[in-house]
Amino acid sequence: QLAAEQGLPEAQTRFGQLLLEGQGVDRNPQEAVHWFTRAARVEHPMAMNMLGRCHELGWGVAADSIVAVYWYRLAALAGSDWGMYNYATALMLGKGVVADRATAFLWFRKAADLGHAKSINIVGGFYEDGWEVQRDLEVAFDHYRRAADGGDFRGQFNYARLLADRDEIEAAIQWLQRAWQTGTDAFREKMLGFLASSSREALRELGARLADR
Repeated sequence: QLAAEQGLPEAQTRFGQLLLEGQGVDRNPQEAVHWFTRAARVEHPMAMNMLGRCHELGWGVAADSIVAVYWYRLAALAGSDWGMYNYATALMLGKGVVADRATAFLWFRKAADLGHAKSINIVGGFYEDGWEVQRDLEVAFDHYRRAADGGDFRGQFNYARLLADRDEIEAAIQWLQRAWQTGTDAFREKMLGFLASSSREALRELGARLADR
């Protein structure tokens, strides 16, 4: 807080995150937006990304997807991997900006090149589905593996899914269990549906065990 008040953008950004999450201080999203804004005005990449996040989700400010995209784009241009991911996601979904899947892919790939696990997983999806690139399951498999190693639960699920297709069931089950541990409730529901409908008995049994937890 003292460093933030002295005008250090990194401290302003970190203090804003503590205020946003209520860690060590009372939760105050409005005050968090104030500090993110101060740091964003001097082009701090993560501050610009967090300001976009606040505008997207209505944290401490009225939700506005157009303003969110404005800040995501600046964060991406400033080199923030999360800014690239969020800007690409907005382009992919057409949220606050005209949908542009080709440009979205370029930004996902830029973030993936920086080691951003969620972006690596999505690039894998582009290759698996043949979106904007020639379909290549080997390239998709490699991206899912890297995303899984990076801790992305969706990447872990996708990697497990392709492992199962290769009859590597034991390894697939291990990755599915890891995905379950950190996945959201909505993701877990989809995962249970996938397991329940699997043609492989071991995966159906895993689904039944996870559903009982």
